[in-house]
Amino acid sequence: MKLAPLVSALGIAQIISWGSLFYAIGVLGAPMRAELGVSELFLFSVFTGALLVSGTFATLAGRLIDQRGGRFVLSLGSVLSIVAMLLLATAPNAAVMVAGWLVAGAAMAFCLYDPAFATLSRHAGERYRRSVTALTLFGGFASTVFWPLSLLLLEAWGWRMTFAIYAGIHAFVCFPIHRLFVPRHLALPHEAHGETAEPSPALGDPRLPWLTWSFAAATFVFGVVAVHLISLLTSAGLTAAQAVTISMLVGPMQVAGRIIELGISGRVRAVTVGVVAFLLMLVSLVALISVEGFGIAAIVFVTAYGWGNGVLTIVKGTAPAELFGRQGFGALLGHISRAGLYAKAVAPASFSGLLALGLTRNAALAAMVTVSIAGLGSFLMALRKRP
Repeated sequence: MKLAPLVSALGIAQIISWGSLFYAIGVLGAPMRAELGVSELFLFSVFTGALLVSGTFATLAGRLIDQRGGRFVLSLGSVLSIVAMLLLATAPNAAVMVAGWLVAGAAMAFCLYDPAFATLSRHAGERYRRSVTALTLFGGFASTVFWPLSLLLLEAWGWRMTFAIYAGIHAFVCFPIHRLFVPRHLALPHEAHGETAEPSPALGDPRLPWLTWSFAAATFVFGVVAVHLISLLTSAGLTAAQAVTISMLVGPMQVAGRIIELGISGRVRAVTVGVVAFLLMLVSLVALISVEGFGIAAIVFVTAYGWGNGVLTIVKGTAPAELFGRQGFGALLGHISRAGLYAKAVAPASFSGLLALGLTRNAALAAMVTVSIAGLGSFLMALRKRP
């Protein structure tokens, strides 16, 4: 089948889904909490809960893709997104707002990268890795599009109407994309006939826990830096304007890393790219510790951080297929991503906790270096041949 229409359509849906479910809170959160009378801590604790819900449903979403296909699961994600956006748009009090974000967390499990990757794995054949990279190129623009869009809509019509508009976009763009462009469920050659797909042999492989925890460690570190980026830079001597400038370069660096990965995907194994991604994460942290004002260390940091983060997203979808095959791949990706989503949920507060305990900025970052080294070690353990 022709993959370009499928990847392009899923890419548009990914921009919308990431932009509305994950990034919009950065712009719409302040006016929402001001009107509903809740604190910033309360709002982002609820969002942390949404990420935990996403992790909880990740394995179920993957298993459903194996059994019923991506069309059903991604469409369900669109329906949940519509419900979540409408709950947020009409929330009369904090309780309904909490319900809206928790439904949004469930929607994330059914319509973001992992279910999209698992869907592509059933239709892309040998072109799977390149299709994953191409899809992430679209997703990389979600914040670039939805932060200014959310601000524009907020200033024009307010946060409630913005969420209502996003509900409409999910209803009239994402849902039709998932119903019309995603092919019907396709059983893979190794799967038996019938409704029940064969489970992945990786679930009994001793290398799987190492791979799972390596990705969780990386997600934890990248999650810490993403949330605390501005304060980490300003505390190292950059002005607020300089820190914002550096942070704005992260997205383009992610896209640049993914373009490079696309160019070498036919010659370099995904697991090799994974090792490079972990090394880039380490380089970025060391550079961040070394930053003293706006200089070469800050440039090295944003380049290594952007490239490493951008490429690791691809590795999460391609390395498991390379190591374990694509039998029961949806459930496998869900199993792996669950730990990562939990890590992403607790990462920002964990780093804040280290600072609250009295650790200096650099000491707390040194702790992140330790987590990164552990993640790299776990990833290398996962690359061993199965005993």
